[in-house]
Amino acid sequence: MVQILYLNVGMPEEINWNGKKEQSAIRKKRVAQAFLSKDSFRGDGVAATEFHGGPDRAVCFYPMEHYTKWSDEFGKDLAAPTFGENISASGMTEADIYIGDTYKLGEAVIQVSQGRVPCSKISKNNQIGQLLKRVVETGYTGYFFRVIQEGMVYEDSEIILLERKQNNMSILRANKIYFHDRNDYGAIEELLHIDELAEEWKKNLATLLKHKN
Repeated sequence: MVQILYLNVGMPEEINWNGKKEQSAIRKKRVAQAFLSKDSFRGDGVAATEFHGGPDRAVCFYPMEHYTKWSDEFGKDLAAPTFGENISASGMTEADIYIGDTYKLGEAVIQVSQGRVPCSKISKNNQIGQLLKRVVETGYTGYFFRVIQEGMVYEDSEIILLERKQNNMSILRANKIYFHDRNDYGAIEELLHIDELAEEWKKNLATLLKHKN
């Protein structure tokens, strides 16, 4: 059981990055409370629907530990929530969390569904060109939850583990398979056997298996 460090929501807005205007919801703002539905927090939205949004990606989490790592590596102070996450906590890195883990968060119940597939906007928002590359290389992507039970969430809500479905496929291991070991068909099949894995990941991994032979 840990307490979340903040709760952030935000709708897409036009942002000027190096003279080019883009729609993004990465610059979320802190709120005291928000209702969490099956699709998202009330008042939260996405622009890049290929990477964010939908029932399997209703809540975005980014581990607090990574802020220190990236700040040290790039010599620049990165202040949360600059990765566009809704919530964060310490002690819940990708190596600690397993697909299917089910948590109580405030009045809601949420379940880990997939690692985050990051897009270029995390580099643009932090003005670090190599950040996206390093996030993918390390697997420090953060991850998503689906919503099992809707309810209110508060900025000081505790996140309490209710059930661990399996203890073999962490988010970090799943990220390694999904981003790097795309010819490891045995590992892909193992990942696909996890019912709680997000549907889009299942679809994309099943496509890889079609090229097995």
